[in-house]
Amino acid sequence: MSTTTPTPCANCARLQAQVLALEQAVAALTQEVQSLQQRLAAATKDSSTSSKPPSSDIVKPPKPAPPAGQAKRKRGGQPGHTKHERALLPPGQLAQPPIEHRLLFCPDCQGNLHPAQIEPRRLQQVELPQTPAFAVEHRAYAGFCPRCAKVHFAPFPEEVSAAGLVGPRLTTLIAYLKGACHASFSTIRKFLRDVAGVTISRGHLVKVIAKVSEALAGPYQELLQSLPEEDILNVDETGHKQSGQRMWTWCFRASLYTLFKIDPRRSSAVLIERLGEEFDGVLGCDYFGAYRRYMRELGVEVQFCLAHLIRDVRYLLTLSDERDQLFGSGLASVLRKLFEVIHRRGELPEAEFRQQLEQARRRVLWYGSCSNVGPGSAKLAKRLALHGESYFTFLTTPGMEPTNNVAEQAIRFVVLDRVVTQGTRSEKGNRWCERIWSVIATCARQGRSVFDYLYEAVVAHFHGAEAPSLLPAEG
Repeated sequence: MSTTTPTPCANCARLQAQVLALEQAVAALTQEVQSLQQRLAAATKDSSTSSKPPSSDIVKPPKPAPPAGQAKRKRGGQPGHTKHERALLPPGQLAQPPIEHRLLFCPDCQGNLHPAQIEPRRLQQVELPQTPAFAVEHRAYAGFCPRCAKVHFAPFPEEVSAAGLVGPRLTTLIAYLKGACHASFSTIRKFLRDVAGVTISRGHLVKVIAKVSEALAGPYQELLQSLPEEDILNVDETGHKQSGQRMWTWCFRASLYTLFKIDPRRSSAVLIERLGEEFDGVLGCDYFGAYRRYMRELGVEVQFCLAHLIRDVRYLLTLSDERDQLFGSGLASVLRKLFEVIHRRGELPEAEFRQQLEQARRRVLWYGSCSNVGPGSAKLAKRLALHGESYFTFLTTPGMEPTNNVAEQAIRFVVLDRVVTQGTRSEKGNRWCERIWSVIATCARQGRSVFDYLYEAVVAHFHGAEAPSLLPAEG
């Protein structure tokens, strides 16, 4: 009985097949590992590697240690820091003449004291009256007309009838607590009851807020109509809920005012509706698709946010592919040099500043022509190739910022309000939020008192007049 021995060629073919199968398995596993690493990197994005807000960072990274040789900074005022003291109020703002305190005898030896030619120490104390709120009764008396055989009552003044139970200043306080302090109706009720000694029902508080919302309708509409005329607008959007329904709060930040608009859409249709199809200004924004479509279809000039670009570059450094890391580190380096030039503007002659800025711009745009890139950096390279120039619109637009930070800062108040109040319940609630947020942000931008403006608007509304404008006065 004889056995057949495999030929060397057969062994080679079998081994080659095994090697090929193993290589395919290794390639598949490598691809799976890379995919899992990319998914892990995407899942671990934080505010430093994406446009996610800092509040989404559940675990904050530890603060970096101070440089070698430098001690850890202590709490409180630092050595060399200028002391700030509160200025004393002028005599006209004091409720009563100063209360004088004098020594009759020396506290050490009980001897007589002679007046010293030294200015007295002054301590001014601010206090609330025991009952901050007071009530005023209006009486409309009746008169009988024998000719008509009718009884006629004297009419109340228009502003008194419009205000009703709550006067203009208390109305303003309620609106301020609700809008600027994020207070709920229940909290406002407790405050008025325990501090002001006034009991007002929740339903009546809702009516008071509705009156203030009506008072702000005109100034808000004026801002809305002014948006298409702005030369520079920074825009951002954030989520909003109305009775559980997903909506969006849009923030339009002009040079001297800020407007908020709540809309169920997060698309370019909102931009077309609010800014029009012939908007001739420059739009500062992030790389969200609605802005790109608005730019592409209507030829609007935009300034994409360089800060968002930096976050996307930092994300590349968290990926496992060596090509992504190389692309990310190189692009991060040239972006760092770009901002170094921007921050030195005051130190350099204008011609030299422009020259260095142009060189930095070219170095950044060069990365849009890279071909040998990893899977994570391919989209970023394509973005620079298609829209790289739109990251540098600020170079030719005076007053334009290279980042969209001003809009993001303006919208933080809205995010905080959303966390506290959990959104709105009706269209009337949306209109109130839009108007009061716009007033708060605009007054802060212009250095105006929110309370004083609300009071002027409420008084004008109760008198049937137009509320003061939120637009800055010309000249």
